[in-house]
Amino acid sequence: MTNTTGSSQSYVADTRNEDVIVYVDGEFKPKHQATVSIFDSGFVLGDGVWEGIRLVEGRLIALDEHMERLYQGAASISLDIGVTREALVGLIRETLDRNDMHDGVHIRLMVSRGLKSTPNQDPRFLRGKATIVIVAEHKVVDKTAKAQGLTLFTSTFRCSSPDVFDLRLNSHSRLNFIQALIQAINAGANEALMLDPHGFVASCNSTNFFIVRDGELWTSTGRYNFNGITHKTVMRLAREAGIVVRELDFTLAQTYTADEAFVTGTLGGLTPVYRIDGHAIVNRRDASLMQRLAALYDDYLRG
Repeated sequence: MTNTTGSSQSYVADTRNEDVIVYVDGEFKPKHQATVSIFDSGFVLGDGVWEGIRLVEGRLIALDEHMERLYQGAASISLDIGVTREALVGLIRETLDRNDMHDGVHIRLMVSRGLKSTPNQDPRFLRGKATIVIVAEHKVVDKTAKAQGLTLFTSTFRCSSPDVFDLRLNSHSRLNFIQALIQAINAGANEALMLDPHGFVASCNSTNFFIVRDGELWTSTGRYNFNGITHKTVMRLAREAGIVVRELDFTLAQTYTADEAFVTGTLGGLTPVYRIDGHAIVNRRDASLMQRLAALYDDYLRG
């Protein structure tokens, strides 16, 4: 059985996840006892930052990059996580140990500003330290669902500019992207493709977006898309393999006539896109650049 088929986040359901031990604000608890207060900043306002990290064959993938993004994001909103990077990594590893996890795991690390005296916006009403939650689950990508690829719908909701909401900040606040996804689902698509304020292609609602044209790998400039670690890794692997990578403004018209399209994310890696706004993307399997990159990425995951 698959959870959420037709999504770049699709994974094979695993009954072991019903009994996982979760770290919540200084304690390890069974999943069904893990709670935060209704006065927590994360619940009240989405005031916090998070990371999604994969465990593959005992290795936490891109751990340094994830920790850097988390602490940089927290610093940018004056959120004191309250523990050192080394101590936080230690908590992640202890969570894995308590669950006897060694491979095929996805970790959601969440940090909110903490408990407030009343549910309002003002951070001066904070009552204590940051809330830290670590959820580790058995998640293996469903290869059958992934092979079916994605259908995208271009949402009317745009990716914001940094002065409105900086997408480089991996924030809990995600309503704009949820609205875009709901619009895409209601239009019969799997996920949303989103444009920037100038009408150029930016990213999807939860993943970064690539197209292939004439053997070149294209992605947006990065001014209006997620600071994706998998996104950066794929570009690096492509350049190391001698593939031309262009970070540029491109249009929907150029997207509709692309040779290939795919998205990247922590859990799914590289997922093909086969239709956008009713336009079929050829994705020639006999000469697929995405398949070549997916093989390089798989090698990277296994060290």
